[in-house]
Amino acid sequence: NKVTNYLLKEMGYNKSEIASVEGVYGFKLPEFYTIVIFENEPYVAYTYFAHNSVLQFEYEVIDRKYIGITKKDLKNYDPIN
Repeated sequence: NKVTNYLLKEMGYNKSEIASVEGVYGFKLPEFYTIVIFENEPYVAYTYFAHNSVLQFEYEVIDRKYIGITKKDLKNYDPIN
């Protein structure tokens, strides 16, 4: 919920712009993180951490057709974080 609230309230996204928000328990530190996929970039999975504050940590291209895409091509990349 913390990541969803951040995206809606602080980043100004509409719910319709977010395809999915999924909490993940991992085996590495941090143990819990969130994967977000946006409607306008269904081929990119963004990783967010929401411990003290919410921050976009990294992204992964999940559709091989888009391998080679750069940060400047990303529509939802948050370089502030």
